[in-house]
Amino acid sequence: MSQAVRTVPCPTCGAAVRWEPASQFRPFCSERCKMIDLGEWASETYRVPAQEESPDSEIDPSRYS
Repeated sequence: MSQAVRTVPCPTCGAAVRWEPASQFRPFCSERCKMIDLGEWASETYRVPAQEESPDSEIDPSRYS
């Protein structure tokens, strides 16, 4: 009994990508889409939200005693 191969949309262009070992660039459909995504991260178009950390001078040293 064979299983159906799952498909996912390419994050860059939306094309259907088969989720299997033969899909060399998964989740991307091609090297081109993979490199476009990498370029977006490198140019800081994509960002991961983070909370601002307080500088070390504001840390109370007695907390660690």
